[in-house]
Amino acid sequence: MPGKADRVKTLGVLKKALARTRRGKKVVLTNGVFDLLHVGHVAYLEKAKSFGDVLVVAVNGDASVRVLKGPTRPVNPAKARAQVLAGLRAVDHVTIFHGKRVTSVIRALEPDIYVKGGDYSVATLNEEEREALRKIGARIKIIPFVRGFSTTKTIKKMKK
Repeated sequence: MPGKADRVKTLGVLKKALARTRRGKKVVLTNGVFDLLHVGHVAYLEKAKSFGDVLVVAVNGDASVRVLKGPTRPVNPAKARAQVLAGLRAVDHVTIFHGKRVTSVIRALEPDIYVKGGDYSVATLNEEEREALRKIGARIKIIPFVRGFSTTKTIKKMKK
């Protein structure tokens, strides 16, 4: 098993690594901010891994987090968030992407399965992402949230 530092890769390096190892294996892709890791994130990632053999997590870069979550986020920089995720048993590879959408990662890695959290449905996924998934024949899985855990709620609680 590679060390956690070996699990964080650029998209190009990751694409080559998957090409060498994916024969007969299902590649699962998920993405997100993963700013303050909590039990909901860990349960989500473990469930995502259960759908295949190799779990790739695409982490939003800092600029895209500010666009999505506001000017005070992220709390932790992308490289730190990627390293924390790489330390989890369920996670095989981590890459950082810098756009608002993960479409370029989908196109490059061509996962067999794409996983999103319960705040999404297939219908509410970004249309461009959904089309990229359709073109490669990826299945989409939606995982319900673990109730009571939220990075936004944790930050609000810390501010009190």
